[in-house]
Amino acid sequence: MKAAPAKSRLGSRGRPEESRAAILQAAIQEFARDGVAGARTDAIARAAKVNKALLYYYFKDKETLYGAALDYAFSQLKDHMMQILDRDLPPGEKVRTYVATYFDFLADHKVNRDLVQREMMRAGHGSPHLQRIAKNYFQPLFLRLGQVIHAGIASGEFRSVDPLHFVPSMIALVVFYFTSAPVMKTVTGFDPLSPERVAERRAAVLDFISAALFRHEGERR
Repeated sequence: MKAAPAKSRLGSRGRPEESRAAILQAAIQEFARDGVAGARTDAIARAAKVNKALLYYYFKDKETLYGAALDYAFSQLKDHMMQILDRDLPPGEKVRTYVATYFDFLADHKVNRDLVQREMMRAGHGSPHLQRIAKNYFQPLFLRLGQVIHAGIASGEFRSVDPLHFVPSMIALVVFYFTSAPVMKTVTGFDPLSPERVAERRAAVLDFISAALFRHEGERR
């Protein structure tokens, strides 16, 4: 009778998809916490329960692994937000839904937003990943949002705003709240990331964007 084949260990090359995924998830945690400069590949390998040689088998160096972590984080966000842009909704409802969904995504994905924030700070001083990220993830969302805004302007629902300025301002309203949370906690004395405060901020952002974008009844054509 033939012996049953032995199961390959996660830390071997016998389970490439599982091993690579474990390394990537461990790397995302490490890079989000310590940045690419502070992250250690031995800590990533240990967290992924693989040996360091296997890590370099799948990712040739730390920068390559960091790039893969960024692609995972940004593709997760892009895919999530494209689902909103693909819906058959009027421009106003689509923008409000987009902003609310983006806010909820950042609120629920701390590691993702920390990793993205670190890359945005690094990009200002030069990052080999910036052009790829901008082209593959930011540009498609920006172009689609621009189309929605132009459609809302044409229908008379929106004020005549320039997407080139409005979209970054809209995104900044969402992002800045989370990046500035430690400072706000010190200044105000309350926890900006408590469920109650997050819900308040979400409502305030939607109200602010609506006031800036939508025509008042007397202005509608």
